[in-house]
Amino acid sequence: MSSTRDTLLLANVSRRHVLKGLAATGALVLAARWDLSLAQEEEQQYGADAMPHGWVDDPNVFIHIAPDGTITVVNHRAEMGQGIRTSLVMVAADELGADWERVRVEQAPGDEETYGNQNTDGSRSMRHWFDPMRRAAASARTMLEQAAADQWGVPVGECRAGVQVVVHAPSGRELGFGELAAAASQLPVPARDTLRLKSRDEWRYIGQPTGPTRERRGDAVTRPLAIDGEEIVQGRAVYGADVRRDDMLFAVIARPPVYGARLASVDDSAALAVPGVRRVVPIEGTGQPAGFQPLGGVAVVADNTWAAIEGRKALTLEWNLEPAGNNADYDSAAYYETLEAASRSPGKVIRDHGDIEAALGDAETRLEATYSMPHMAQAPMEPPVALAQVADGRAEIWAPVQNPQAARDGVASRLGLSPENVTVHVTLLGGGFGRKSKPDYIFEAASLAAELEGRPVRLQWTREDDLHHAYFHAVSLDRLEDGLDADGKAVGWRHRTLSPSIGSLFAEDPEHKQAFELGMGFNTLPFDIPAIRLENPEAEAHVRIGWFRSVFNLPHAFAIQSFASELAEAAGRDHRDYLLELLGPARRIDPREIGETWNYGENPERYPIDVGRLRKVIETATEAAEWDRERPVGRGLGLAVHHSFVSYAAVVFDVEVGDGGELTIHSADIAFDCGPQVNPERIRAQMEGSCIMGIGIALQSEITASDGRIEQDNFHQYLIPRMANAPRVTRVHLINDDPEVAMGGVGEPGLPPVAPALCNAIHAASGKRIRRLPVGDQLAG
Repeated sequence: MSSTRDTLLLANVSRRHVLKGLAATGALVLAARWDLSLAQEEEQQYGADAMPHGWVDDPNVFIHIAPDGTITVVNHRAEMGQGIRTSLVMVAADELGADWERVRVEQAPGDEETYGNQNTDGSRSMRHWFDPMRRAAASARTMLEQAAADQWGVPVGECRAGVQVVVHAPSGRELGFGELAAAASQLPVPARDTLRLKSRDEWRYIGQPTGPTRERRGDAVTRPLAIDGEEIVQGRAVYGADVRRDDMLFAVIARPPVYGARLASVDDSAALAVPGVRRVVPIEGTGQPAGFQPLGGVAVVADNTWAAIEGRKALTLEWNLEPAGNNADYDSAAYYETLEAASRSPGKVIRDHGDIEAALGDAETRLEATYSMPHMAQAPMEPPVALAQVADGRAEIWAPVQNPQAARDGVASRLGLSPENVTVHVTLLGGGFGRKSKPDYIFEAASLAAELEGRPVRLQWTREDDLHHAYFHAVSLDRLEDGLDADGKAVGWRHRTLSPSIGSLFAEDPEHKQAFELGMGFNTLPFDIPAIRLENPEAEAHVRIGWFRSVFNLPHAFAIQSFASELAEAAGRDHRDYLLELLGPARRIDPREIGETWNYGENPERYPIDVGRLRKVIETATEAAEWDRERPVGRGLGLAVHHSFVSYAAVVFDVEVGDGGELTIHSADIAFDCGPQVNPERIRAQMEGSCIMGIGIALQSEITASDGRIEQDNFHQYLIPRMANAPRVTRVHLINDDPEVAMGGVGEPGLPPVAPALCNAIHAASGKRIRRLPVGDQLAG
């Protein structure tokens, strides 16, 4: 949390109208909020407070204590498998003194004014919310203690909250939280400097693994069940497509086959003849840049999804490709050749220190390699879906969305409504990976509902829709050169990175990566090399480019960590030892010292690049994998490390490559340092999931385009890992659970080192060097 923590204010909002059903009579409800007027007085803002309007994490964390003792925590972050609905509630419940079996969670609707920024991305939910959650709960606990003291007529210092009760130590009297809620709700919120936060040895939930079984200490649960866990396993959890409304209709949309194309004509006579089809409705698109707005097209509305799909098949459509410009000629294979040619010429200089030309010119040995990564689609298991109803000047939405405020504001703008008249209910997400931060599918559903005023409409994307019209991870190409001296030491490093930018989604194509994209492992290179020159040649976008889990850390880590392995081999050195030498001694690097560097929006003093922590995860992972043990022919270890989302991860794979190119992944060792660990079971799950997803990125996943059209239709063509691709054993090693260390991200930083570690292992086992992803059939023969 940034230095503006001093501006954290707490308010008793028990009777505020925004709480709707929570603010029942006799309930205590607290909110934690940043005082933005004070924050703006500071010279430099970081983290949550640095974000512009619409992105500011202005915590409004509500804790409700009912007269019967039931405690409800309002969760404002989207739950998409990362466990945030459990983890944030653990923090509040622990600091308050709640019994887990009496805790409930309510999902907040999209409402920036009330809840602050709710966009669940950037692996920042816990690091931005841990402190406000604790302080809101501590304030509630303090007010309960004061209410008990007032009722007993004793000094508040003699009263202490236990588990669901406040106890008067001298007499042993106790009152339940529910019995005190009404009186506590009438008290002023204590000043920040009077709050007592619990010490680590008082925690019962934070740092403990969740379920699957309850564990108790006395009368209180100490090993809580994961919220939603049983419902998910039993099929009772509510995802986007599970929402039902009376008299609802169903819809699918035929969208332009090329980014920027427009509908020229439609013959819907055959579609309207399909049993169950009710309407065919044009959807207005926005052209380029699309932002989060719909691509346009034609919707088929029916009594059920199957009829809508069959009706869409029966449409006769003609598309005008002229507005798409050269997107209509986009060929991803030819685009690689364009990038490769551009990489041979200098680009925009991003970072330059030392004399790179002299270093390379005087080198004993020079190496050069080019690495590439294709477009990829987020492909969450649950494709985009939204249910919308518009009536009487109000719109109501139910959807699995990472960014409910953007959805709310966009619907209001599109329909000409006040945001106060738009309600976005956030369901569970069946995966997100960045796709559901872009609410285009919600705007489509709202537009259809407005055409059919009064009737709810569920818009469903099929898997084909999801792959053809994704916000794609950018294709990338990275060219690296290095020079080694007579001792094999790296003396000069030149890296040119080329990718279309996410900036092309919102404005005229910048053709260069933006600061936040370059800050993802490129200009933050922590290697201790005398001369480093980093360049960014131009690359234009031809499809919608969007953030994909870990974003540009993926190509940067793949290129840098693969090239480090090649340097070690050229120097005749052990890869681990050489990588540690490239990093140099343990030290802290202020990103501002190496240029204009984006640092995930965080304070560079609080979040420096800590080379010691990078070294430690390497040492931990390689020791666990028994790095120095001899392996038989055809078997090898591969290593990679990366710093992203202000956390540190290293991966070691043990693989075997058969004579015919058959790949067996025997084990994966993942060392991860995010600092303090709130929910270690979920952190391990995120690392395991990153490992599997990264294996798919390395081996199989690829989106290609020809004549501007995406060539993959479904999972038989866009391949994702199966059980046979998974490691036989995956071990996650969590380190540095130090409360004095700034908390890092979890959801994304485990992914970037996976692909280079796997490709390095393939090389160690087979001698085949992988420079272009996916591996595909490169191991055959």
